[in-house]
Amino acid sequence: MTFDKNRYHFFSVLRDYGCILIGAAIVAVTFNMFLLPNRIAAGGVSGISTILQSFGFEAAYVQWAFNIPLFVAGVLILGGKFGMKTLVGSVFLPFVVYLTRDITPATANPLLAAIFGGVGIGAGIGIVFLGRGSTGGTALAAQIIHKYTGLSQGKCLALIDGTIVLAAMFVFNIEQGLYAMLGVYISSKTIDVIQVGFNRSKMAMIITNREEEVRKAVLVKIDRGITKISAVGGYTDDERPILMCVVGQTEFTKLKQLVKHIDESAFVIAMDASEVLGEGFKRA
Repeated sequence: MTFDKNRYHFFSVLRDYGCILIGAAIVAVTFNMFLLPNRIAAGGVSGISTILQSFGFEAAYVQWAFNIPLFVAGVLILGGKFGMKTLVGSVFLPFVVYLTRDITPATANPLLAAIFGGVGIGAGIGIVFLGRGSTGGTALAAQIIHKYTGLSQGKCLALIDGTIVLAAMFVFNIEQGLYAMLGVYISSKTIDVIQVGFNRSKMAMIITNREEEVRKAVLVKIDRGITKISAVGGYTDDERPILMCVVGQTEFTKLKQLVKHIDESAFVIAMDASEVLGEGFKRA
């Protein structure tokens, strides 16, 4: 049976957009069921819309008002690397927020809302990441700040979310801000779980007949180092190198798809890397 690259590409794109739409829908429904009715501004554009809703602004309109200009600014300042997937996520999420604005809240307990709202938001965003997409918003703002300040994107995003939480404390009260902080923390941990389990990195051992193509693809498209290990097949007694690569949490899905695209019969072993020291990871 021959490998049809066009068909694979079609279903791959279909899967990606499916993940983006499903993930964005989960985020939107979670927002309306848990966070918004309990006034928990757990970071991001959704947190801004929660604060502004208290002044009479419709949450979905606020999210569109931030997401679309940020997308345009991202394209103009950072280049057109975001593409249609980010645009779809940026527009579709507020659309579902608007459609489900009258949904019955799941709880009136702010602690439960922060916990389960954080889980739902994290799960939705994690699924969007699996589709190699984005819901735009403050993630794009963080990249723009990173370009002009040199701060890491993680620190930029933390700075933005922290500002939103402080605003929530000022507009609502300190307790609501603390619930928001809890929601941000839980959502970030849930994203990690959706991506690669409880560990931040994965070590992949790849055995393939097309090792040179895989090696170049990992170096160029994922921008990660790769090590060739000499090995001998136990059954054939033939020499066959093993490619070893350590990737971050958001890169593992891309690595799997990349290897499968090049060699559908490749043998990939993935192991948790609980702590990785070196270039591109944590410094010793």
